[in-house]
Amino acid sequence: MKLKNRFSSGNKYIEAGCDEVGRGCLAGPVVAAAVITGRGFKHELIKDSKLLTKKQIAEMDSYIREKAIDFAVAEACVETIDRHNILKASVSAMHKALEQLNQQPELILVDGNYFLPYNFIPHQCIIKGDSKILSIAAASILAKKYRDDLMLRLHNEFPQYGWDTNVGYATKKHRDAIREHGYTVHHRKSFTLKSLLSEETKRD
Repeated sequence: MKLKNRFSSGNKYIEAGCDEVGRGCLAGPVVAAAVITGRGFKHELIKDSKLLTKKQIAEMDSYIREKAIDFAVAEACVETIDRHNILKASVSAMHKALEQLNQQPELILVDGNYFLPYNFIPHQCIIKGDSKILSIAAASILAKKYRDDLMLRLHNEFPQYGWDTNVGYATKKHRDAIREHGYTVHHRKSFTLKSLLSEETKRD
């Protein structure tokens, strides 16, 4: 499906697309990006990052950084996730990304169904927005590339958890490693406990 570039459809507002990556992980931050695309911004591979290979994500990350009018990437740390909750942490990361933009948008387009107002700027939540709106898809790619690279660096510190492949998600190898080696400072205690308890319940 061809994604919509709202700049190219005669829209007069400066729009920033926002998306996050890593919401359901056991380890690592949640990462968000904001992208202002502009007219003429398009590429057939700019779509939901979950549909792309690592090579394609790397290629599109470079393309977006070169062609977008403005972009920013930010994260909410594990402590923020555990202190509040993952939804609030995700919105916090989006707010940080929006704050880092050089150009202030007049409308914010957000993937999903939850967002908190930012700087009195109107916003619109779009279910499956990363498969419908180009700027949101671009944001998903930037966030994915940033977070995957971060988890690879953390993997070099703690290789036993397999973060080079699971990037913090609750795979069997990851859960087994937590049982054997315990938590690291990069683990979300609230998420990890819930995941392991859920797994133990299934075994009972």
